[in-house]
Amino acid sequence: MFRLFSWMNTKISTFTDEKIIPYVFSLGDGPMLFRDLLKTNKMYQEGLKLEGKIPGFRMSVGRSYLVFIGLWHLVILPISIAFHPFLAKIDCHLLIIMAILFTGMFFATYAIYKEYLIDTVALKIIKSAWQNHFPHFDYDLHAKEVAKIYSEALEKEVPHKNMQLYILDKLVEKK
Repeated sequence: MFRLFSWMNTKISTFTDEKIIPYVFSLGDGPMLFRDLLKTNKMYQEGLKLEGKIPGFRMSVGRSYLVFIGLWHLVILPISIAFHPFLAKIDCHLLIIMAILFTGMFFATYAIYKEYLIDTVALKIIKSAWQNHFPHFDYDLHAKEVAKIYSEALEKEVPHKNMQLYILDKLVEKK
């Protein structure tokens, strides 16, 4: 059973990375600036909302709705077909209430879907920029540490031209 869920998770992740993200997002070709990487990594590590704050990508809202409506119908249509005999006998007042609930559920799940896509793309962009600016430090091991060091540097008002040297010195010092 665990293998099935693992396989499904891998397939969903691959489909999202290869099909949905390139269709919904326009990604910039240029590399991310060092200070943008630091600011974005800090926001990502703190769990802040990233929409519209990361340079290098733009989301097409219309395309995201199209993809979401397609995915929504993949889930809802089989369920509604399976329960059609039961739904056909329900009072119309109850159906109106169910329609309101499903509409609310649609927009709530769209917000979750949108945040998931933005976080996925943000992480992909951050990791790409990380390889450019911190090639000798693994992202998974040092991302939180760099965010903390960057916060300290902002508190100490380290100039932007000395920021990279300051952060690299602190990383090497802690190793």
